[in-house]
Amino acid sequence: MNESRGDYTALLFDEGHSGDAAVLDRLRRDPAVVFVDRLEQQRDTLRTLVPAPDPYVLDETPVWAYYSWRRTVVRLLGPAAFRLLRLDRNRNKVTAPEQERLRDVTVGIVGLSVGHAVALALTLEGACGGLRLADFDTLELSNLNRVPGTVLDLGVNKAVVAARRIAEIDPYVTVTLWEDGLDVESVAEFLDGTDVVIDECDSLDVKVSLRREARRRGLPVLMATSDRGLLDVERFDLEPDRPIFHGVIGDVDVESLAGLGARDKIPLVLRILDATQLSATMAASLVEVDETISTWPQLGGEVLLGGAEVAAAVRRIVLGQPLASGRCRMDLDGHLDALTDPPRSHDLPEAPADRAAAAASSDAVDAVVNAAARAPSGGNVQPWAIAADEEGLTISLAPTHTTAMDVGYRGSCVAIGAALHNARIAASAAGLLGAVTVRDGDLGLPVATMTFGSGNDRELTDRYEHMLDRTTNRRPGVPRPLDDTQVGLLSDAASREGARLCLVTDRDDIATIGAILAESDRIRFLTPTLHREMIGELRWPLLDSVETGIDVRALELDSAELSTLALLRRPDVMERLGAQDAGQALGKSTADRVASSSAIAAVAIPGSTLRDYVRGGQATECVWICAQALGLAVQPISPVFLYGVESAELEQLSPRYAAPLERLRKELFDVVGAKGGEALALVLRLSHAPGPSVRSERLADRVRRRIS
Repeated sequence: MNESRGDYTALLFDEGHSGDAAVLDRLRRDPAVVFVDRLEQQRDTLRTLVPAPDPYVLDETPVWAYYSWRRTVVRLLGPAAFRLLRLDRNRNKVTAPEQERLRDVTVGIVGLSVGHAVALALTLEGACGGLRLADFDTLELSNLNRVPGTVLDLGVNKAVVAARRIAEIDPYVTVTLWEDGLDVESVAEFLDGTDVVIDECDSLDVKVSLRREARRRGLPVLMATSDRGLLDVERFDLEPDRPIFHGVIGDVDVESLAGLGARDKIPLVLRILDATQLSATMAASLVEVDETISTWPQLGGEVLLGGAEVAAAVRRIVLGQPLASGRCRMDLDGHLDALTDPPRSHDLPEAPADRAAAAASSDAVDAVVNAAARAPSGGNVQPWAIAADEEGLTISLAPTHTTAMDVGYRGSCVAIGAALHNARIAASAAGLLGAVTVRDGDLGLPVATMTFGSGNDRELTDRYEHMLDRTTNRRPGVPRPLDDTQVGLLSDAASREGARLCLVTDRDDIATIGAILAESDRIRFLTPTLHREMIGELRWPLLDSVETGIDVRALELDSAELSTLALLRRPDVMERLGAQDAGQALGKSTADRVASSSAIAAVAIPGSTLRDYVRGGQATECVWICAQALGLAVQPISPVFLYGVESAELEQLSPRYAAPLERLRKELFDVVGAKGGEALALVLRLSHAPGPSVRSERLADRVRRRIS
């Protein structure tokens, strides 16, 4: 072990300590020593980090770092601030808690040719807090094809060269050197205090001894071999009885391995590396050792790749991520041979310019049926079976067309109510309006029936054209205030159908609702079942039928949002965000759209039975049609918790986020002014906006017309 650390580590001085100040003063008087002070630039950048650093980090005492081999003193942030800023760009490939766990690890590297690349990668990533480096050899010009040193390092011990490089990247990494290298006797001392072992040495006796001692101590051993990117992993920490080198060399005598020349090592090396898996260029080169070349070849790029492989494996081991014993190859040439064209993305087709509201049918019964089928439903799942003949119309709830958010079929009942309201409007316009009943059918699910008669209702008939024109509009709006007349008409529309409209127009309250709905959306993204169903609702024109689900064009996303959707669709991305309790941006689009609203309308119903929700669906559709007739754009917003009435239902809906959902539900009810005993049928966003890009379509097989 080398004790003269000043020739390969930075000496750190605190100018506030008198002894350190005296040393710095002597160095300043030395004309050969250069002082570099970029502290304020570091501090300025530190202040811009998100989230903002803790005050104690911002106020941490800086240091002066003296690099004797460069005759240079550099002013740097203190250790906590330095580490936070230097490793900030690791996030969230490596999270802050993970980075802290990595800091507590000491990695031992034997052999600092390939090992230099490993040490460099580990240091750059902050994948350890300490390094123990062993190599007896000095840097030669022939090493500079693969060792990232310089001609100024020629003749310097390879471990020292690596240690200096580490210190110039991060002076707070603890580095200990074995400049005499390792032998069979010194292996045990080297492994004291080591957590992970990296073997990149050429001595076969040391390789074997290193593994035997690591196995005895339960330490994992990693080895990168540059040819075809071989990474070798031996998890002695998990498998204390595992044979060294995976058993491919058997039980060898260590003494017989000492002092072997390059050619004498080849038979054993071929057993270790598997001769059949060597690249053709490496295999041919081994044949020429001691003939036309002096030793086996290595390329700098492949060595650097090995450093990256080992760093990734160290992260997995330390962070408890899956990593089995065995080996793999990152064959660059093989990958380059397999180059293919990337899949091409297709622009979404433009919506037909003449796509307008549904036309009225010339057949009166068909007109009623078509009107019912035009009703909105969550995710456009159309959870109904509509049947009609000359006598009347029946709308039944189809339990097979439900989702997790449709707790207790409450959302489906709202859709049934909306369909019934449309049918009443169309029947009135056709002079067929008759008695309407809602009864319990099979499984206690409501069935809505309308008997055709000869009646009409002026108010219903006046809504007919507006009902046909009703659509969802998710475009961002202009938050112009509603006038008193509009407010009164919207409230009357809800009360006419037995509900109460909670209309929120205060800007602060709208912002609060935006935050609630944004957090609900985040939870929806991060809950696997809800995320899967949400993404499953999306329909891509030219690829999918748009008769159910949501046409992605109807989301009204700009190009950046549409590109991001490719990431948001991935369950592995959501799993990662959930593990970090991150993803605050997942609800940003909802919050922004709510902020662009003129008002938020919540349709409150005086009860929570399924029939109450059917009534709420009729009221919601009435409000929606009225709002659109007033020139307002309408978007339904379904928070995850909307139909979860009981705590147990929220627990089943999203076990991890049940408590936050219950809190959000209470907050929404409070801000919209829902009364005790009331439930919410739906929440609508009202705004002033251009018309939607597309109208949602409907599936014909949910409707059956019987000819009597």
